[in-house]
Amino acid sequence: MKNSRLFKTAFALMILISFQTPLTASEVPSYKEIHVGVILDMGSWVGKVINRSISAGISDFYTANPHYKTRIVINTSDTKGEPLRALSIVHGHSALDLLEKNEVQAIIGPHSTSEARFLDLLGEKANVPILSFSTTHFTHQNPYFLQIAQDETTQFKAIAAMVESFVMKNIILICEDTAKGREIATYIFRSFQDQSLQVTYTSLISTSASNKQILDEFKKFENMQTIVFVMHASPSLSSQLFLVAKEAGLMSEGYVWIVSSKTMDFLNFMDSKAIESMQGVVGFKSYFPKSQKYNDLKSFMRFKEVDYNGIWAYDAAYALAMAVESVERVQTEKYVTKLALLNQILKQNFHGLGGEFKFVNDRTIERAIEVINVIGKRDKRVGFWMVDGEFVKKIGNTNLSSNNGLENIVFPGGTTTILKHRRLQMNRKKMRILVPVFGEFPHLLHLGVDPRTNLPNVSGFCGDVFNAAFSVLNYEVDVEFVPYPYKKGRTFNDLIDKVYSKEYDAAIGDITITSNRSRYVDFTLPFSDMGIGTLARNTNKSMWIFLDPFSANLWLTSACFFLLLGFVIWFIEHRTNEEFQGPIRQQIGTTLWFAYSTLVYAHRGKLESNLSRFVVTVWVFVVLVLTSSYTATLSSLLTIQQMASKGGSVQFQGITPVGIQAFNNLRLNDRVIVKIRSPENYAKALKSGRVAAVIDEILYIKSVLASYSRPKFSLVATASTTNGFAFVFQKGSPLAKEMSTQIAKLREDGTLIALEDKWLKRQSSKMSKDFSTSSPNILNVYGLRGLFLISGVSMALALLVSMVYLSAERCRGKSMMEILRCIFRRSSQVHVQDTEVEPAV
Repeated sequence: MKNSRLFKTAFALMILISFQTPLTASEVPSYKEIHVGVILDMGSWVGKVINRSISAGISDFYTANPHYKTRIVINTSDTKGEPLRALSIVHGHSALDLLEKNEVQAIIGPHSTSEARFLDLLGEKANVPILSFSTTHFTHQNPYFLQIAQDETTQFKAIAAMVESFVMKNIILICEDTAKGREIATYIFRSFQDQSLQVTYTSLISTSASNKQILDEFKKFENMQTIVFVMHASPSLSSQLFLVAKEAGLMSEGYVWIVSSKTMDFLNFMDSKAIESMQGVVGFKSYFPKSQKYNDLKSFMRFKEVDYNGIWAYDAAYALAMAVESVERVQTEKYVTKLALLNQILKQNFHGLGGEFKFVNDRTIERAIEVINVIGKRDKRVGFWMVDGEFVKKIGNTNLSSNNGLENIVFPGGTTTILKHRRLQMNRKKMRILVPVFGEFPHLLHLGVDPRTNLPNVSGFCGDVFNAAFSVLNYEVDVEFVPYPYKKGRTFNDLIDKVYSKEYDAAIGDITITSNRSRYVDFTLPFSDMGIGTLARNTNKSMWIFLDPFSANLWLTSACFFLLLGFVIWFIEHRTNEEFQGPIRQQIGTTLWFAYSTLVYAHRGKLESNLSRFVVTVWVFVVLVLTSSYTATLSSLLTIQQMASKGGSVQFQGITPVGIQAFNNLRLNDRVIVKIRSPENYAKALKSGRVAAVIDEILYIKSVLASYSRPKFSLVATASTTNGFAFVFQKGSPLAKEMSTQIAKLREDGTLIALEDKWLKRQSSKMSKDFSTSSPNILNVYGLRGLFLISGVSMALALLVSMVYLSAERCRGKSMMEILRCIFRRSSQVHVQDTEVEPAV
């Protein structure tokens, strides 16, 4: 075996020497030389591995095929880690040495994405096949640019699927603060968004950051209540980050760390201290099946391990050598054309050192990704992420249901389960919850002391809902309820600020959801009725309340129009209608009875004139509108007292200080707002008449009704103008979503209704539909002037037509002047005798 290795080594050295030694005119090779450029950062570890792997691949290929007529000659160039050198190298060496003098037919490399972008431009102009080892796929139009390395972005779907399998939605993303790092962070962010995952915070850390700077950055994570960290960084930076994370306590029980292949591919090359700090980390690693060829490559390169760059470089060199030979066989020209070489490279399909080697859409086919778990001094394989988007335990057993998923994962702290309460225990042993004590509504929220533990506890409707929902979550943390008493000038917004500034983990109580507050904290689903209600005394004991719906001028105008109607009907009907004839008293009585009977539609007198019927029809419509408006207004006045000002306008006067902004759409005048703080004050204000009604959120109204008997007050109207009460948590807290889920379950199983009946038993059955105006206005003439105008015009028109018709009948055959004199005579001279028959008009 040793002799065999020595022979291979010696043979490879001979080939390399022959590549670099120019031939004299007398030395004519028996094979055709094909020049290939290799552009790498030779000073980096990756560059050295790729360069030696390329040499090994070419050596093995020609050792196995010594009879082939072609030989690849390597022309190496060092970029020294500077992207611009990738161009200058190609165009340098005394006027395009690589492209012209050496007639380079292909280029292998580079490794970095920035250098690959520059070479893409070159290859597009020179039509040179470029075999790049860049792991970041970028958009290009150059068909000569081929990506050999596995695209690192394919693993982000696997990471998102893993986070979902952990039943987590919030993530902290850690990337390098470089141009490529920021680009990848944006890509990861979008990939997670597609899976409905929320990136709570993106941490960009400089590759030159000190331990103190990293520690300061990690301190920002303490109050974010996010336990899943996704890292995509270089191995050197990752080693430093994990050492600091362990010092900060972020590698203890309850956390989840998921690391990309950018670090895990080099895990075997990291020092022992770094691996010790990574205990429990889950990572994704490029997968290559181990073989005898792999072991031979390690021996040739004298490395303990060969990373994925070396394997890809080996297969790329092997594929290029096969393509060159294939072109030589089918081509009769002296030189190998670059287009023919490109086509042959794309046709290569063989089982190489890294598995199946094949091109699809200008890149090698996607491969399975290995999922590993850092345990002890090495990594343990827990499964694979397959190309079809599934986790499996082993490759090749995809038909077995037992093979689905991953093996058990050991997380930081040695646990195999994710403890969701871990973030709440950090720095503090208790979850601190702020409880507002702003008003005296014990039915809603009461902060007391548990006699058994001598610790604060909450009760009331809001308190019981919180206890019922939180107890189901089984968080193994102590809860400390901290009172937040009312002081002058203090509002609920101050309470929101306390949670936003991370002073407290949450806040519970009668806290209204608003769009502005949602910008700073997370709310759960509302657990209360949404909207506001109106509380009022049930009835007015005044014996004259039935006169209140109409103003005095409307009553007077209506009465005058009744009299006018009677006169017009009498004028038209009394000459021919016997019901309107007789003694003066009888005519007056009949006329008044007919006019006022229209109020209740009881006018049964027979009308003979069409003009009379027209007038009555219009008037009945007016009466219909008047009676309907009167009924509606009186109904409102019987349930809520109105305090009228000049002109009959009415304003609600009662409103609590809680959430005044939510009532802006009611357009209340500031001078009529009265601040009331407790159910007792509500009742006193309503009984004394200081306020006409109390407008507040529905739960406050129900709390008042629960304290007083039904006949005194009623919830008379509601409006959906607020979003209800909810619990408050810090922005990004997973508790908000989990508590929302439990509140929804409490609503579905009837627990919320039971708790509401326990604390806020509904006392009022008088509920109306939603309203949008502040109150029903007292009706006046100005508002109904159109009706009276129509009725008045109809009466005047009928009266005029009747007079003209009678005058025409009386003055028939007379001159125009005589007709006019007849019209202006007294009615006693114009009218014919009562017994004279007049045809109906």
